[in-house]
Amino acid sequence: MDATALPTVPISIALAFALGFIARLLGLPPLAGFLLAGFTLSALGVAPDPAIKEIADAGIVLLLFTIGLKLKVGTFARPEVWAGTSIHTFVTTAGLTGVLLLLANAEVGLFADLGWQGALMLAFALSFSSTVFTVKVLEGRGEMGTLHGRSAIGILIIQDIFAVIFLTAATAKIPSPWAFALFGLIFLKPVLGRLLDRVGHGELVPLFGLFAAVVLGAGTFELVGLKPDLGALVLGAMMASHKRATEVANSIFGFKEILLVAFFLDIGLSGTPTLSHLAVAMVLVVLVPAKSALFFALLTRFKLRARSALLASLNLATYSEFGLIVSAVAVSNGWLNNDWMVVIAIALSISYLLSAPTNAVPYKIYARLHKILLKFERTEHHPNDQPLVLGNATIAVFGMGRVGTGAYDYLRERYGSVVIGIESNAEKVRKHQEEGRHVILGDAADSDFWERVNRVSRNLKVVLLAMPEHRANIYAVQQIKSGEFNGFLAALAKFPDHAESLRAAGADAAFNMYAEAGVGLAASVDEDISALMSLEQTKAP
Repeated sequence: MDATALPTVPISIALAFALGFIARLLGLPPLAGFLLAGFTLSALGVAPDPAIKEIADAGIVLLLFTIGLKLKVGTFARPEVWAGTSIHTFVTTAGLTGVLLLLANAEVGLFADLGWQGALMLAFALSFSSTVFTVKVLEGRGEMGTLHGRSAIGILIIQDIFAVIFLTAATAKIPSPWAFALFGLIFLKPVLGRLLDRVGHGELVPLFGLFAAVVLGAGTFELVGLKPDLGALVLGAMMASHKRATEVANSIFGFKEILLVAFFLDIGLSGTPTLSHLAVAMVLVVLVPAKSALFFALLTRFKLRARSALLASLNLATYSEFGLIVSAVAVSNGWLNNDWMVVIAIALSISYLLSAPTNAVPYKIYARLHKILLKFERTEHHPNDQPLVLGNATIAVFGMGRVGTGAYDYLRERYGSVVIGIESNAEKVRKHQEEGRHVILGDAADSDFWERVNRVSRNLKVVLLAMPEHRANIYAVQQIKSGEFNGFLAALAKFPDHAESLRAAGADAAFNMYAEAGVGLAASVDEDISALMSLEQTKAP
């Protein structure tokens, strides 16, 4: 059968699922399989379907809206974000321009046709890191609220702002005078807040999210000549302070994940690569580690610990989907030929494929390299990245979400001040402290922390791991068991197989949060049930 005659959307879904599943079996994120599916379809001659492009664009809109829902204005005000991004963009663009011009002068392949304008535009396009990839990695590990997660997201958004400025200037597309009316959206904030308070907890919640992201955000910005996904980000940030912002983000999570599959397919379908394209793309991919190393150097100069700087740098070790947009403008202006669109798509995809395995085991990478990386730390640490001090605590609860907070409150009531909570999200730490809980900023997956505990603290007797990411819990169990901790270790699991792997890793107990919830509910009302049953028996004739 002629592959070009196949219906694009159904065959794309089937192939994306098959290759995504295989990628997962190989220990890679499914997105690696989605990218490969796109390139496979392109190689088979399947033409890009406009429907896939539309779905992909909708996925990006929802992605940026959910990012906005988790943003705080202070994220951008930190020097490591705005200054670090500015320095990195300038140095990367200048350095890559020089390398590209050297390759052009040497008449190496496609580089031979690059003029200084093309080299500059290409370098600028390659200076960005992928928002989609980074957010999916951070969400998968439950680290959006950590210092390295917030730093990476802040850097990406500053990069996006640079891209918007460039696109506006390069396309000479002046926003409509009505763009100034967008400042009036701020007056909608209390109205949207009251509306959200009254939609209940059913199907209207995700519909409200779609309305805010697609209609109020993307729709209004597009009407006045601005980028629609930027509008979704702005609307999300406007609502970030609402108490139900997280609920809205969670309600559209499934929509966003499905729609983003189309984004990765669309990248692969952007062109059929040749060996020449692949060779040039590999040259560009070789430069990714240098870009990541510069992020690490800058973040440590801005007082982040080596661990936080490394994790953020690994998150940012990709090329960006914005690179395709920037290069498209460069092609339309005659600064680059169309072959570079295919090259950048291949380089972007390969950078994803290479970054996926390293971002699957970032804690192990740091554990192996930490003695070398610590040499780059400054003696003075970032206010939100201080070494942990447990004091006289004997019971520690890691992960102060709903389950962890419930465990902390119960243990604190029974055992008093020897209980301490440890949370990697600075905003959660602040709220817990305001509510009177003894909670400090820290991460159980931080090998430096366990080395410190094993070296100077003999007080810790009980550790409860209630973090949302299974791999973080597994790694924490391994770190604890590799040291001198001889106390009781329990961990939380979402699924039965996760509980089994935690016990296999060395946890003394592993609780399935869904299976144990019913038991906990029954136990909490057991006395009331017994009293009621006794009363009924006395009434019986």
